[in-house]
Amino acid sequence: MPIRKKVKKETPAISTASLPDIIFILLFFFMVATVMRDSELMVQVKPVKGTELEKLEKKSLVSYIYIGPPTMQYEAKYGTAPVVQLNDRVYRVIAEDGSTTSEVQEVRNFIVNEREKVDEKLHGAMTTSLRVDKEVKMGIVTDVKQELRKIGSLKVNYSAVPRTSDL
Repeated sequence: MPIRKKVKKETPAISTASLPDIIFILLFFFMVATVMRDSELMVQVKPVKGTELEKLEKKSLVSYIYIGPPTMQYEAKYGTAPVVQLNDRVYRVIAEDGSTTSEVQEVRNFIVNEREKVDEKLHGAMTTSLRVDKEVKMGIVTDVKQELRKIGSLKVNYSAVPRTSDL
């Protein structure tokens, strides 16, 4: 039997033919999976801390109302008094004398517009989430809740963050 010398075999080059396909699959995945921000936050919200918290199931049926002082870039326009933000609009709800302005009624229009976006069968499942700064007086929140009551939007929750142990 003849003795053969071992020939060093080179490893074949990696095929890059499928690389563009993989890149496009990743691109489409991230385009579909990425959630775009609905609105720019123009209000400072330092949420309260809570212990009995629950996650919302259907976030598509949640309308967010932000209440708090304007962020620094909007202080010149709205002042330092708490305001209400509905989508990308800010409403000054406290007049110079400390009373509530008529702009609180914009909450009604906001909720009615949000209801029109969903099927009529889902109106009862819609939730209004109040994201309120912990320094805001309850008078503004009460005025907003009164407006929600007037249009029958009774499913309201308050956003909070979990309380951590202070040990």
